[in-house]
Amino acid sequence: QVNLVESGGGLVQPGGSLRLSCVASRSISSFNHMGWYRQAPGKERELVARIIRPGSKYYGDFVKGRFTISRDNAKNTVTLQMNSLKPDDTAVYYCNAASASNYWGQGTQVTVSS
Repeated sequence: QVNLVESGGGLVQPGGSLRLSCVASRSISSFNHMGWYRQAPGKERELVARIIRPGSKYYGDFVKGRFTISRDNAKNTVTLQMNSLKPDDTAVYYCNAASASNYWGQGTQVTVSS
């Protein structure tokens, strides 16, 4: 079992940046996949970015170089740096840890609006 707590969401203007953090209640080194997903109202949850151990990174097609995911096993943290944000990026962002089991955080709201 692991608890994941996200932070860093908020309201930002188009073109702005946010840095999301996910802190786990225990070591994340055993999880093969650590990642971020998002869900907008009326839409399905979709992959934003993930790191597959030991370090391969994958991004959703919509990211197009704007976001960067990083993983710090020593701090039990996964971070998502989001730049050049667009209104379409508005969603609840969820942290995910997966190996034999799948764990989700409660989510953090990101709103991109002028």
